[in-house]
Amino acid sequence: MRLGVLDIGSNTVHLLVVDAHRGARPIPAFSHKEELRLTEHLDERNHLSGEGVERLGAFVAEAVRLAEDKGVEDLVAFATSAVREAANGDQVLAEIDARCGVHIEVLSGRDEARLTFLAVRRWFGWSSGRLLAFDIGGGSLEIACGVDEEPDVAVSLPLGAGRLTRDRLSADPPGADEVRALRRHVRAEIARTVGDVVRFGEPNRAVATSKTFKQLARIAGAAPSSEGVYVSRSLSRQDMADWAVKLTTMGSPERAELSGVSEGRAMQLAAGAIVADAVMDLFEVERLEVCPWALREGVILRRLDLLPGRLDTTE
Repeated sequence: MRLGVLDIGSNTVHLLVVDAHRGARPIPAFSHKEELRLTEHLDERNHLSGEGVERLGAFVAEAVRLAEDKGVEDLVAFATSAVREAANGDQVLAEIDARCGVHIEVLSGRDEARLTFLAVRRWFGWSSGRLLAFDIGGGSLEIACGVDEEPDVAVSLPLGAGRLTRDRLSADPPGADEVRALRRHVRAEIARTVGDVVRFGEPNRAVATSKTFKQLARIAGAAPSSEGVYVSRSLSRQDMADWAVKLTTMGSPERAELSGVSEGRAMQLAAGAIVADAVMDLFEVERLEVCPWALREGVILRRLDLLPGRLDTTE
């Protein structure tokens, strides 16, 4: 079947069209995305602004039209942190549903972590043993760990790169006092979860997903995306510690000149690096492997799992 997934994230809104069937890997057929950075459209009352709502509605309408043009049979739409936590989020989605005729499900933070973990498990397979997965989004950090497709523990923390940049860094580059305060805040939040995660056992493999981790791995020397998804990519603890310091001394124009860093995400990369450095240090991870699949693929895989199937024993 041809399946469409509309992902309304805190940074990017993305329509991904895949050709897939139950038991097969999804094959991307079409992609359309825009960096709306919805977290930047939250006002002092935590409402999505009129401009943010208008831009989001316009993208969803366009995505629905494109999905129809591409022959999509089933469109799954979901929203994450920015919409989930907006005071007017339900109203906004109701307006978009009435305008575009598409129901958008709001995922909880825990469901984000669970579905991302599913994608990581399917990518690396059962031979990876106990997996520990991290995902830094625009609004939240997801952590999950387990030996099955359903993790033993799934945690979501309000430590997204966009959120932290907006709320805690006022200058570009940020001042030393702000950086220290942010580092202290991030580490205190993550430290509270470490015991709950590791009590199930030491991981056999530690994995990172999301654009933030991919960009951090790229500037630390990982292969570019042009070499394909099957090239092994990783990020070492020492490289992450070094870049967490370097990125806070750069302004966003200088960060945007680094290999693999997009102009739209350069502003929030320093905060993302502080979070990545903290998880590797506090969880004592020496090397993170980068997984090309993340939340979107997890949603696709779960949708395919729910399709009716049959046991064909004929030859």
